[in-house]
Amino acid sequence: MKTSKFTEEQIAFALKQAELGTKVEEVCRKLGISEATFYNWKKKFGGLGPSELRRLRQLEEENAKLKRLVADLSLDKAMLQDVLAKKL
Repeated sequence: MKTSKFTEEQIAFALKQAELGTKVEEVCRKLGISEATFYNWKKKFGGLGPSELRRLRQLEEENAKLKRLVADLSLDKAMLQDVLAKKL
């Protein structure tokens, strides 16, 4: 999974600035991001604080690792079942 070059604090700060009335264009220019990125952040992280953002990212990373592990184990299981079926 691609990691963001922006910290949770930077994302939360950008969203908070927009909530407080700073124009989205200005916030985006200060951070060097596109408006699409800002609105993606708003959709995904809107209403969360920095600590909640950090926890959400940790959970997403853990979920991705577990999905890869399940996929690997499923392939191993299928391979072992094929070997077992050929022996019988």
